[in-house]
Amino acid sequence: MIRTTIGALLASALLAGAAQADCLDDAAVFHGVSPSLLRSIAMQESGMKPWVTNRNANGSEDIGLMQINTIHLPRLARYGITRAHLFNGCTNAYVGAWILRENIHRFGPTWKAVGAYNAASPDKQLRYANKIHARWQALQSAALR
Repeated sequence: MIRTTIGALLASALLAGAAQADCLDDAAVFHGVSPSLLRSIAMQESGMKPWVTNRNANGSEDIGLMQINTIHLPRLARYGITRAHLFNGCTNAYVGAWILRENIHRFGPTWKAVGAYNAASPDKQLRYANKIHARWQALQSAALR
């Protein structure tokens, strides 16, 4: 009985991971951003875990798969998206892709746009963009194998 339960839990976790991966791809295509770039950001932000939260020094909170900052909640509310919705990996992926797309519109298709996903200061943007670039390169290399 215990093995069956553990097996079912593992299977559901794997299926949830696959569904989450599909959501990242779908969100990237919908918002016109690179699926591998969006996946790299999700890996950096949450380790691909949709339930993760982080409290920031300024009192804001980062939520879910793409670590959507609560500063976005007033704008998201106009679309019916609440804090609770951000714990849904698919909703979170679409919001993260939307934020990335906004940054690309603002800064162009640059690593600065990627850095701005996580930070406001140029130094922190550069550090973050370098981390994402390394993850993105690893994903690209893995895809070639």
